[in-house]
Amino acid sequence: MKNLKISALLAGWMLAALPTAHAAGDAVRGAKAFDEECAECHSLKEGKNKKGPSLNAILGRKSASIADFNYSDAMRAYNQAWTAQAIDAYIKAPKKAVPGGKMKYEGLADDGARQDIIAFLSSQH
Repeated sequence: MKNLKISALLAGWMLAALPTAHAAGDAVRGAKAFDEECAECHSLKEGKNKKGPSLNAILGRKSASIADFNYSDAMRAYNQAWTAQAIDAYIKAPKKAVPGGKMKYEGLADDGARQDIIAFLSSQH
């Protein structure tokens, strides 16, 4: 009985430690949302920048870290890793998340669509 309780506690702790910002997202829906909301300006191919930098392997990458992309001073000063939470805040309101940034996108208010995009991006490594 004691081992069962310990196992249950460990399982609960492990689940709680998982990133939750994209857990509810659906990568298939996210691919469609990415195409509609992001693909005009961002590529998923490594080394292929468009109006915006490539989003290949974006999760965990430091902001403004692609050497051959001309980032705004504001994005260089942002100086954070792109976690699911940071991506969510940025997609929701880019001008609020990084004031002075040059991204023209106004933001995506739909929480579910943002979570789907994050799930999709997390599958693109």
